[in-house]
Amino acid sequence: MSSVGIVMLVHTALGRAEQVARHWSAAGCPVVIHVDGNVSQGIYRRFVDALSDLPDVKFSPRHRCEWGTWGLVAATQSASEMMLDHYGEVRHVYLASGSCLPLRPIEELIDYLADRPTTDFIESATTADVPWTVGGLDEERFNFSFPFSWKRQRYLFDRWVSLQRLVGRKRAMPNGIIPHMGSQWWCLTRSTLSAILTDPDRELYDSFFKRVWIPDESYFQSLARLHGSQIESRSLTLSKFDFQGKPHIFYDDHLQLLRRSDCFVARKIWPHADRLYESFLSDPASMMNGAEPNPGKIDRIFAKAVDRRTRGRPGLYMQSRFPHDGWENGVTSSRYSVFQGFGDLFEDFDQWLTRAVDVRIHGHLFAEERVEYADGQTVMNGALSDSAAIRDYNPQAFLTNLVWNARGERQCFHFGPRDIQDIGWIFAKDPNAQVSVISGAWAVPLFLSKRSFSELRREAAVLQKIEAEYLKILRSPYASARIRIWTMAEFIEAPMEPLQTIIDEIGTRPGPRLVDAPKMVDLTGFGQFLQNLKNQGMHPYLMGDFAVERGMSSTQRPKRKPYLAR
Repeated sequence: MSSVGIVMLVHTALGRAEQVARHWSAAGCPVVIHVDGNVSQGIYRRFVDALSDLPDVKFSPRHRCEWGTWGLVAATQSASEMMLDHYGEVRHVYLASGSCLPLRPIEELIDYLADRPTTDFIESATTADVPWTVGGLDEERFNFSFPFSWKRQRYLFDRWVSLQRLVGRKRAMPNGIIPHMGSQWWCLTRSTLSAILTDPDRELYDSFFKRVWIPDESYFQSLARLHGSQIESRSLTLSKFDFQGKPHIFYDDHLQLLRRSDCFVARKIWPHADRLYESFLSDPASMMNGAEPNPGKIDRIFAKAVDRRTRGRPGLYMQSRFPHDGWENGVTSSRYSVFQGFGDLFEDFDQWLTRAVDVRIHGHLFAEERVEYADGQTVMNGALSDSAAIRDYNPQAFLTNLVWNARGERQCFHFGPRDIQDIGWIFAKDPNAQVSVISGAWAVPLFLSKRSFSELRREAAVLQKIEAEYLKILRSPYASARIRIWTMAEFIEAPMEPLQTIIDEIGTRPGPRLVDAPKMVDLTGFGQFLQNLKNQGMHPYLMGDFAVERGMSSTQRPKRKPYLAR
């Protein structure tokens, strides 16, 4: 008879539970099984009959078990008491579930525990030291009472918690014990488990923990600290949880991963993972390695999985994150450039930029009439249409899809106050965006047009107001993009330096110094145009300081010859 007894809590997949129970029993381990009271009597009787040929497999009194409630602790108590009463040779009691699967030969587990006869393996940490509590209930799960089911009576559960928070309720810990928390799946020595179950104050402790939330994660974990002489705060069962506190389920393709863990037992195994059950329950001697259980070997893989699930890949959305603003891992997948005013000030800016650096430059992607793709295309990678209506249904999704579908090729496009402005904040908060603005350059097309001045004045006032609001966004302390803003007067005074800066940022590596600039439109008379706007009552301040003469700024006025006053 083995010195290790197995307590199994079973509530579903009874066929697999039978298979695992036989595996434990074949290695000489006595097994006590608790079957959830919610399982029908007929199914329960068939399960008992199926294992009736094994004399060392017994069934404990049944309790109704529900996640987060006392029933799981009561079930564990009943099964543990039966184990201790019927099997005096048992020195360690290993708590497992029906979905647990031994990963190594049972003989290794028996030898491992025999070498540590006084050691309790139970994850046990104070509430201040555990990072896995979900829903904000750490100390509150002990300070408050929880008479309502979280699953079946959610409304009453939430209201009762809110009321207790309001009045500042704090239940007294029995005998001043310090609450500890940890995994439900433990392996305790006979002496520790017996001391917990026969404690003279057990009724007091049970009464308190019956109103604790998720007591199966705190009852034995707290009381083991009172009675255990040598505790290793870890579980011998490999059990991983996601960021929502739900257990990871292992499937057939996790076979090699589970082998690398060197753990004795793993949960939670998918009941239809035939390959896992066939591989691990075959119990070949070649699987014996004597290694210390080390779930840390695969922690990196689980950390990556959690990161991928919660954060995903930059610029690629999935159902679990898309409805929640701020959950996405970045806005877009790669860098792109937004140019405002460059197409208005230069005649051949697109051709010049393409010659200077290998990029794809579009027109105004957010123009009101249609999406102006490069080279006049009507459909882009990923079947993105040039329909303005489709784009405007979700401008951010349009931008992220465009950048994602064109990975490996830098996307550049024009933007201005005549475009749809809903996308402005997306540019500003996107670290991948390079936003270059020549403020006031939108006035150049107005200056070159032949329309009536009263009409131009009204449009100029509207465009200036729109651009001013957009510049406020770009100058916000919440903006994360690489943003450069020049007034038009400042830019045309020395255009080569800002153009060189833009090219250096776009290029993957530093290139040669620019030797030519794009051709600037003829601005003769532009200063007078701005003055006329002023004369009509509008103040065109976004352009900077333009002199009336020849469209030059005051710093560019030719010096007058000195003359002698008589």
